[in-house]
Amino acid sequence: MKGVISSQKGLLALSPLGIFLLLYLFLSLVADDFYAVPLTVAFLAASLYSLFIMRGLSIGQRFEQLTAGAASPSVMQMLWIFILAGAFAATAKQMGAIDATIQLTLKIVPPDFVMSSLFLAACFISLATGTSVGTIAALAPIAGNMATQTGSNAAMMVGIVVGGAYFGDNLSFISDTTIVATQTQGCKMRDKFSANVWIAVPAAFICLALYSCLPATGMEPELTSGVSYFSIIPYIYIIVAALCGMNVMLVLASATILAGIIGISLGALTPFDWLRAMNEGIMGMSELIIVTLLAAGLMQVIRYAGGIDWLMQLFNSRGGSRKKAELSMASLVMLTDFCTANNTIAILSVGPLAKHLAKRYGIEPKRAASILDTFSCLAQGIIPYGAQMLIASGLSTVAPLDIIPYLYYPYILGAIALLYIIFSPLPRFRRRARGVKE
Repeated sequence: MKGVISSQKGLLALSPLGIFLLLYLFLSLVADDFYAVPLTVAFLAASLYSLFIMRGLSIGQRFEQLTAGAASPSVMQMLWIFILAGAFAATAKQMGAIDATIQLTLKIVPPDFVMSSLFLAACFISLATGTSVGTIAALAPIAGNMATQTGSNAAMMVGIVVGGAYFGDNLSFISDTTIVATQTQGCKMRDKFSANVWIAVPAAFICLALYSCLPATGMEPELTSGVSYFSIIPYIYIIVAALCGMNVMLVLASATILAGIIGISLGALTPFDWLRAMNEGIMGMSELIIVTLLAAGLMQVIRYAGGIDWLMQLFNSRGGSRKKAELSMASLVMLTDFCTANNTIAILSVGPLAKHLAKRYGIEPKRAASILDTFSCLAQGIIPYGAQMLIASGLSTVAPLDIIPYLYYPYILGAIALLYIIFSPLPRFRRRARGVKE
């Protein structure tokens, strides 16, 4: 940090991020829909505004700062992962892997534990597919149907699915939030998983025990015949290969090839179906890729103008500590998610500041990534206007506010994560010893 930065200069440097949040929040409230305002447009407006806060530079040099942030090696690596993840996810879906995963999970759990069955299904499917939205879209109708036929509490049944969906969204190796959290903090996915598992798994076990103790109907879910369980192999391969430490891009590329070969062998798709599926998956990532480029450029301008240094200066002047830094990460990512209703964007926005806090206060990158991912999922899980909640409500005809009281997993996850921050006596992180890049 060079010299003392005045509050006026610091606030001016951070104003582009404030413009983005206020613009997005205001327009969303006017439209009464948090998904009516394109994130790309909000980020573009903030990026154009940011050009005016850089003093002493020509227009060309100001655009160079935006470009430098967007073109950084870490951002480009993130984009490659998004592209490969999109290709794999679409291929796996096209060859029937999602349906096979749902059927197998519901089949192996005894019908007397229908609530536990639903929760385990949501956990495993979201872990395998990396998408909470896809998991909810697949299981919410099943949960609603079970509730209708047995007279169970529909809001609770849907809440079980929504809660379980966040287990995988938080832990999966191909989840958007995992990719962004690890890339912004500079850690491996396997390392982030090893830190995250101590928060997510205890929360899942507590929920599982709770659901097992609640009275069940004994209703057996309807299963579809003719499903090939060989379709699940690519998901299992992804998890095992990532845990073994294989490079994430190699994992995704090889998993896509494996899924395509299995799908063609089973007759689930033709070679041209495979190519079309990969294209659709990649194109489906286009908005996230564009938003990532715009957000990275915006954060570079904020960094250049002294915004990050001013926040660090402010934090240090108030007696900063490791626990305060971690609590600040958690609070900032939750606040940003409340404003954007998008946990991936929340991590993208807060990630650079979190990385500075982590370096300053000896917080391991995997721990910082875990905190960002966990608390962003917590925030996304409890807001009634998030995409996940709206989809669950639409597919089950249960109001979002009726579902929220039954989201046991996000609440327990948040409590354990808070205890993880307050009581975890981890040693100070030594950057050189761990080989983390500057």
